[in-house]
Amino acid sequence: MRTSSVKRAFKYRFYPTEPQAAELSRTFGCVRKVYNLALAARAEAWTARGERVNYTQTSAMLTAWKKSEELAYLAEVSSVPLQQALRHLQAAFVGFWRKRAQYPCFKSKRKSRASAEYTRSAFRYTAGKLTLAKMSEPLDIVWSRPIPAGVQPSTVTVSRDSAGRWFISLLCEDTPSPMPDATNAVGIDVGLTALVVLSTGEKIDNPKHERRDRKNLDRAQRALSRKEKGSRNRSKARIRVARIHARIADRRRDHLHQLTTRLVRENQMLVVEDLAVRNMLRNHSLARVIADAGWRELRSMLEYKASWHGRELITVDRWFPSSKLCSACGSIADTMSLDVREWTCDTCGTTHDRDGNAAVNLLAAGLAAAACGAGVRPHRESSSRSGQSVVKQEPPPARVGTLSR
Repeated sequence: MRTSSVKRAFKYRFYPTEPQAAELSRTFGCVRKVYNLALAARAEAWTARGERVNYTQTSAMLTAWKKSEELAYLAEVSSVPLQQALRHLQAAFVGFWRKRAQYPCFKSKRKSRASAEYTRSAFRYTAGKLTLAKMSEPLDIVWSRPIPAGVQPSTVTVSRDSAGRWFISLLCEDTPSPMPDATNAVGIDVGLTALVVLSTGEKIDNPKHERRDRKNLDRAQRALSRKEKGSRNRSKARIRVARIHARIADRRRDHLHQLTTRLVRENQMLVVEDLAVRNMLRNHSLARVIADAGWRELRSMLEYKASWHGRELITVDRWFPSSKLCSACGSIADTMSLDVREWTCDTCGTTHDRDGNAAVNLLAAGLAAAACGAGVRPHRESSSRSGQSVVKQEPPPARVGTLSR
């Protein structure tokens, strides 16, 4: 199937020289300062006068800030990342007004991501060499994969993670490589023991990346807690903890990329469940393993890869009782706790593997939705003892630990 051109980010690691690292660190600080100043100005204008300040007005404020004695250092870095920070703030407010996101919050030096975005007027890319504004030498980038031939990046984003690693992301127009034609359809049920169970019966084990490094992580975190706040030793210990977290995240991301690419390559239709992962993370007994599984990241990868390659991804309503619905006769079992991994249907006597049965039901629901062009709604049973609808996940009670799945 022929794929269309998409905006695609190519991320690489690079190793700046000391002057480059100093310049980028100053830029990160100025970007954070401008964002916070503009946010404070907009909040004050609305609170005091009921006035809504837009991007153009904050841009004029930035010019005045640069001319002031107190904020004159803002003129020492490239102006483009500062203007981009104001655009990002405007986008954050638009998301808030349209009820897609919460009210924008101030950026923290310790907790917020250190990054700066450069547009075409602030960088030069020629012959595989990338030079940013205010720099005389190109960055030492590890080109782990090529960017599309003959393509110029539209924006460049430089970032530094909590482990002290430097990354650069180039946004380019790209046409994803075509995948072979496929006619298969598959239901995908995510879990903890098996990361993914397919409607074909295949189970893909959960690598449990965090558990593999848990001893090292616990030891590093204990060492960090013993260090005096504000000391250099505490800073070193914090970096050691961040590096372990980064290694875990890298392994998880690599595994999910391989898995999702394979699923998209082999199937034309993929059916998943719309799980409320954020609510599940409130269960303190399972939060750690759920976060380590990366369910949200897996779905996100499936979404954009299916879009790139012309595949169809169908999302089934989270209240659809895929685990409790018998795929053989269609009857629904009573409330089923998470520790039940196999169950026998009281109506037809069929014994089901919980996750395999759920994957089969998801596929059937997805095929029905594709055929009728409607979404998959909760499956209701009028003969329920309680007189209420029987769903895969009961409405959230006081304790999230009682969620049935």
